[in-house]
Amino acid sequence: MNCIIVDDEPVARKGMKSLVEQIPQLVLTGSFNNAIAASAFMNEHTVDLVFLDIQMPGITGIEFAQSISRNTLVIFTTAYAEYALDSYEVSAIDYLVKPIEMNRFLKAVNKAVAYHKLLLSEMPEKVEEIQEEYIFIRSERRYFKINFSDILFIEGLKDYSILQLEGQRVVTKMNLKNIHEQLPGKQFLRVNKSYIVNTSQIDSFDTNDIFIRTYEIAIGSGNYKKFFFEEFVTKNLQKD
Repeated sequence: MNCIIVDDEPVARKGMKSLVEQIPQLVLTGSFNNAIAASAFMNEHTVDLVFLDIQMPGITGIEFAQSISRNTLVIFTTAYAEYALDSYEVSAIDYLVKPIEMNRFLKAVNKAVAYHKLLLSEMPEKVEEIQEEYIFIRSERRYFKINFSDILFIEGLKDYSILQLEGQRVVTKMNLKNIHEQLPGKQFLRVNKSYIVNTSQIDSFDTNDIFIRTYEIAIGSGNYKKFFFEEFVTKNLQKD
């Protein structure tokens, strides 16, 4: 994957460059201290992945991400963990909090590589039918039945939705809003702009995050948080 670094801090760019050069799947094609220079480069070159700082003078990382092509993936890099929710607003692959450790960096890169392959698939899978207890996905001239009970969560990525099962991801050519409208509301809750969770798969939660297996999903602010605690938490406590 061709990647670039966009960060106004020279030390941060140097550190990110060192991390990127240790990953065989990544080819660093540019490093920039502002969004305008990065945008000019991307107009002339193919960029698959951007490591993007959020707080930058002039055009911020969030603003720049909103202008990036749908074919380019974004991993945010930031010194502030509270920007995680902002990353969901622009369908970022992940966000890394500085200082970035190699194991956390590798996890984000592996996710980007996997999603890049899914999105480049010559025969993207499509949702063909949604029933009361399962969903049919068409792929390679076959129909696959996926039970709702087997879905851990669904992640939105550009114009696609990614169904996370135990040990398997299934990409569907349907955006998150459309698939959410057809899912059983009592079982699936949209907890931020980019994630729908299967409430029966939730292992634990706190005021900010939901934990499903090894996955940590942020609870959105405003109506997302209000709806989660009113519709899921309160009702389940009342049952007990």
